[in-house]
Amino acid sequence: MICLFNRKELLTTHSLEQQAKIRDILAANGIEYRVRARSNTGGLSRSRTVLPGTQMKLMYQYYIYVKRTDYEKAKFLIK
Repeated sequence: MICLFNRKELLTTHSLEQQAKIRDILAANGIEYRVRARSNTGGLSRSRTVLPGTQMKLMYQYYIYVKRTDYEKAKFLIK
């Protein structure tokens, strides 16, 4: 089980496709992972206002974490 104390950040990306590809690689090799998505729109309300000209691909940032013991193997696999 991955928790705050035994995890290490493997990658941060804005690309939904890239994070899905990396999740597939990790799962295929039996590496446990956790993905955290963070919205970059800000604010405390539920409704999000998107301003004209905002790039939709930059609205979310994805953090992928693995166990510290699996970090080197995971790093090698995604390169």
